[in-house]
Amino acid sequence: MQPMMFINVPTRDLSAADSFYGALGFEKNPVFSNEEASCWKISETLFVMVLHEEFYSSFLRDGDTPNLRSQQIGSLHALMLGSAEEVEEMAQRAVKGGGSIYRPVEQPMEGMVDAAVKDPDGHVWELGWMDPDLAQPGGDAHTDAQAGE
Repeated sequence: MQPMMFINVPTRDLSAADSFYGALGFEKNPVFSNEEASCWKISETLFVMVLHEEFYSSFLRDGDTPNLRSQQIGSLHALMLGSAEEVEEMAQRAVKGGGSIYRPVEQPMEGMVDAAVKDPDGHVWELGWMDPDLAQPGGDAHTDAQAGE
């Protein structure tokens, strides 16, 4: 079995979170969803568990509490997509689903496009696309990018 990853994020409003993650096009897994949590499938091995803050707190120790809607960002979840167009489309769907643009779509270098959105609870999701050759050492895009440094 391949390793699986479950990203757990707290929420104050499970319904609003469900609207956001559904708008992104993720598939809800009813087996692991109830009134305290929603499980969203991103791929065969990657899931987001959105947990109501009381349920999320049950996993914390040492007096720790969920970081909801503060001005501090505790993590950035990066999701690489299949095309530059998908980055723009998913960012637009995030806003329609109740999220907001954290960083608009931009091209930081040739062969890369990225953006970032916030869900209704303030969790930041980076959306990106990279030319597959750029990720391969020795690939044409990788060599071109290094030449531009």
